[in-house]
Amino acid sequence: MADDLIQKFADAIRAAADAKRPLRICGGGSKAFYGNHSTGDDLDVTACRGIINYEPTELVITARAGTPLADIEAAMRDKGQMLGFEPPHFGGGATLGGCIAAGLSGPRRAYAGSVRDFVLGVRMLDGRGSDLAFGGQVMKNVAGYDVSRLITGSMGTLGVILEVSLKALPLPPAELTLSCEQSRGEAIALMNAWAGKPLPITGTCHVQKRLYVRLAGAASAVKAAAQKIGGEELTNAAEFWRNVRDHNDLFFSGVRPTWRISLPSTAAELELSGPQLVEWGGALRWLKSDDNAAAVREAARKAGGHATLFRRGAPDISVFHPLPETMMQLHRRIKQAMDPAGILNPGKMYKEL
Repeated sequence: MADDLIQKFADAIRAAADAKRPLRICGGGSKAFYGNHSTGDDLDVTACRGIINYEPTELVITARAGTPLADIEAAMRDKGQMLGFEPPHFGGGATLGGCIAAGLSGPRRAYAGSVRDFVLGVRMLDGRGSDLAFGGQVMKNVAGYDVSRLITGSMGTLGVILEVSLKALPLPPAELTLSCEQSRGEAIALMNAWAGKPLPITGTCHVQKRLYVRLAGAASAVKAAAQKIGGEELTNAAEFWRNVRDHNDLFFSGVRPTWRISLPSTAAELELSGPQLVEWGGALRWLKSDDNAAAVREAARKAGGHATLFRRGAPDISVFHPLPETMMQLHRRIKQAMDPAGILNPGKMYKEL
């Protein structure tokens, strides 16, 4: 069944390449809002689903791209394991392929690693319809050009993801979230101070004048860290972090554009209008603002980072931070090598690609 589906996908890609007809790769639709608008015929890959292999003792899981994230996480939870990068769902239809293509990570990213750090191998169809495999199911197989990680975050512009192998992590035996009232500047300073200490922190968030810190690990380590940090225990911690992860927190509501600004964690507060939510020890700043795109991106650049127009942006504004010409040339060469006809999600990342 899976082989027949893959052959069907390959035939569709070859026909589109011959006709120079764009394809828009579709999954569960939970992240359809992300990236620039892309036109073309829909290539729905959600039928390519199912966990292929899961070896809890080896800390590796392999699944097809259309597999719901919820199914994968449930299977891993039954074995006392998890996806360490805490992938956002943004909806009930979230799939593994969309997770890898978007390359987004949740609150644990700054402490456990990004989605790219957990990808061991990928099977995919390129823009010629060729069935390719990169990496493997163990770290030692990742040698030479690490195309499996290049595909991560490429927004479907380089190939159609079919299967992914991921590294798993054990669930922590104890977890606790503390909160206290802090200004944003004080919270950023505290986050960076904690980062320099051997504390079992797995999530930080500052929103609405309150700082939240999640501790996880051995019960004794969590207890000792909680005594050092102080604050009030959050009783609905799991729900709070899910809401931050999936943008269900009240901060993300409303009609104003949402900016995702990546900065050095020690960067000072940004002089931009609108509320902010700070994650990842200060390295990720979410901004709700009507400021023009040039002003937001210039502020991010001056602070040593970049800004992505994550949601509700005007269609004439490029979602991703503009690249220097040398980097754009490299992107063009990679796109040409993987998708010579330029049919896969054209313009989804950059309008020039």
